[in-house]
Amino acid sequence: MSSREIMDSMSGTNTRTMSFRDPVVENVCDKFLRRSDVGYEKYGRTLHTERTGKHKDLLGYLNDIQEELMDAILYIQTAREEMFDQMEELRMNNIMRNGNNGEHYGTKKES
Repeated sequence: MSSREIMDSMSGTNTRTMSFRDPVVENVCDKFLRRSDVGYEKYGRTLHTERTGKHKDLLGYLNDIQEELMDAILYIQTAREEMFDQMEELRMNNIMRNGNNGEHYGTKKES
């Protein structure tokens, strides 16, 4: 064991070298590590020490999961609306670029 591995072990940090065949998986793992660092900075403990220290019970974890999933649904809906707005803007830009005012695509202009 190297001196670095010994120091990491004493501080509660594990070091592991990993090879990735898929950059998507590598990016997700990197995000997990960054997210863990943010959580540790915010709460001063890991999920493991939170669980083993009985800082939260099962109901607390289930509540956290429910809140996170509710947030995820809101983010999905917001992203869908943003995507729709962007698609509509592109469609109108294409219509205008073709020298058309788009009247026949929507409501008729009153004379």
